[in-house]
Amino acid sequence: MNTNPLVESPSNPRDNPCYSVDPSVATLNAMADNEESVQLPYAQFLYSRLAANPVLEKEPNAPPQRLLICFAMADVILLGSGLRAIDRAIQKHELKVVQRADRRYAATLKTHVAAVSITFTKDNL
Repeated sequence: MNTNPLVESPSNPRDNPCYSVDPSVATLNAMADNEESVQLPYAQFLYSRLAANPVLEKEPNAPPQRLLICFAMADVILLGSGLRAIDRAIQKHELKVVQRADRRYAATLKTHVAAVSITFTKDNL
């Protein structure tokens, strides 16, 4: 039995290896590329900002979108494509887990996260 909801087949849009949603969650589990995993409480969610990835001007093969998710103690930056679905989930406080997925899934997924970084905004962490 598979207990990890992110290791499903990408053929079904509900089985996206990049993220999962749950309307009853109180925290976001962000898994950075460096394998750091952080639980961020929605009580500290400030805002999100979806925009074109500014690196695209210099690197045409870079992921096309950048999603900044700001919490009181940390900022999470996602690079990828089709990130509007993740932005909607975070706005509704339903995003449960977000992590990067292998490039081989990019062509079959409507939402693909190519990179995740976490930066703490307080020095004491």
